[in-house]
Amino acid sequence: MKPKVLVLTGYGFNCDYETKYAFELAGAEADIVHVNEIIFGMKKLEDYQILAIIGGFTYGDDIAAGKVLANKLKNNFWEQLEKFIADKKLIIGICNGFQALVKSGLLPALDSHEKQTVTVTFNDQGKFEDRWVTIKFNKNSPCIWTKGLDLLDLPVRHGEGKFYTDNATMQNIINSNLVVGQYAKNGKVANGSYPENPNGSVYDVAAMCDKTGRIFGLMPHPEAFNHVCNHPNWTAIREQARRQNRKLNKLGLGIQIFKNAVDYAQENLQ
Repeated sequence: MKPKVLVLTGYGFNCDYETKYAFELAGAEADIVHVNEIIFGMKKLEDYQILAIIGGFTYGDDIAAGKVLANKLKNNFWEQLEKFIADKKLIIGICNGFQALVKSGLLPALDSHEKQTVTVTFNDQGKFEDRWVTIKFNKNSPCIWTKGLDLLDLPVRHGEGKFYTDNATMQNIINSNLVVGQYAKNGKVANGSYPENPNGSVYDVAAMCDKTGRIFGLMPHPEAFNHVCNHPNWTAIREQARRQNRKLNKLGLGIQIFKNAVDYAQENLQ
């Protein structure tokens, strides 16, 4: 039986169809659901195994990245979210979704899911960044979504993507292995180098999870790498496959993130 995914959409969200498509490629059944359908009871979180809070320009990105959406979550269906988490179901937040998870307190949730301890703010360069970056994943992280991943190229498209917190909190996050992915350069952590780290995130943080590994957020867009042709160097990838006499994998490598979640849901949440 296919796991059911709720792809949350709303005002200014614009990655709903990409995200639905990515989950379906990974073997799930996905529904695009407006946030108001949850608020007014037309749809219920309990009917799904995976919640995807997507990217875009939520609420026009006019009031602090992801903050309006975070307030919607906390003020309208927080109890449903708490039960969803208690039932060991999965949540992913991408771009604006990551911002909302951070500002609602769902990430990194060092002590509870109630308190915001980190933030995402304006890029150091003071401008919107639309480019492909490389993410280096932490193999010691408890994150279910990134099992088996090492380096992965993904696109970013944001004006407010800089992860920031105080030194003590950052050290606690590092010690708990909750930094799932970091911006990388030449296969190693970027150490703040621009444009490899496109926003100035401290510790090059690009992705993070909670201690269960089931709640996951990232600034890059894995749903936008659903086919090999999405990659800017796809013709070189094709040529390399030809020279090595191997079949070209047409599925974009970003789909592995969604497949990991689908596999977990099939094994644990049916």
